[in-house]
Amino acid sequence: MINRDFENYLDSHLFALKIRIKSLQMVHAAKSSHIGGALSVADLLAVLYSRVLNIDPKNPLWDARDRLIFSKGHACASLYAALSYRGFFPEEELEGFGQDGSYFLTHSDRKVPGVEFSTGSLGHGLPFACGMALAAKRKGKNWRVFVILSDGEMEEGSNWEAFLFAAHHRLDNLIAVIDYNKMQALGQVSDILGLEPLGEKLKSFRWSVRDIDGHDHDQIYKSLSSAPWHKGSPSCLIANTVKGKGVDFMENKLEWHYRSPNAQQLDLAIAKLKKGSHA
Repeated sequence: MINRDFENYLDSHLFALKIRIKSLQMVHAAKSSHIGGALSVADLLAVLYSRVLNIDPKNPLWDARDRLIFSKGHACASLYAALSYRGFFPEEELEGFGQDGSYFLTHSDRKVPGVEFSTGSLGHGLPFACGMALAAKRKGKNWRVFVILSDGEMEEGSNWEAFLFAAHHRLDNLIAVIDYNKMQALGQVSDILGLEPLGEKLKSFRWSVRDIDGHDHDQIYKSLSSAPWHKGSPSCLIANTVKGKGVDFMENKLEWHYRSPNAQQLDLAIAKLKKGSHA
């Protein structure tokens, strides 16, 4: 219901642009990191928060809400930006990002309105989401649980135990989204610990799997709005993305996992984003 009102105010493409710009500004001001992964996940967050999730920003703990667990908590600048623009808290509060005394930590923290679970230690989000989904089933609740994972954290054994658990308990109210930008902290995922054939592995774990362009808003919406795709099966969306998406000098550049842009780079990045969006 509330999502329809928001769609009239801000379409998902403009929302993604705002998320990217604000993420850059926050990371620059805090001299923090992980901007590459924040940019790669922006389109997924924009579609989820503008068109898919059943939420009420004025009542973050509304019992009937959909839950979103942001397991790749190191990229939380984009999550905080999305929550702010969605109305969970005023935009000016983001000025505290990464500053002493602020609850806007550089890994997502549940003290922030709209954040369901503190994350950043990889491999914890999906197991927690499994528990939430199982609780919903046992209580007869209709809300869904979404969890956004990085591809690098797919190397964590806790995730594969959770994949087994979810299928065994037929958690079709659970939807995993993998931000598959093919890069992690120290190199290419394929060089560090290859995941392929990722989709076939997940299918063998009895999950329903779809593979899409993670920057195509129509593909994202059609997939996530229609989940669960098969009754009795959890769903996993493999979203193929580009690390640093939208800023050409950051795209597929490993150094932007840990670097923060200086003032000149910030201005250039924002200009490129605006030009690319025709804003």
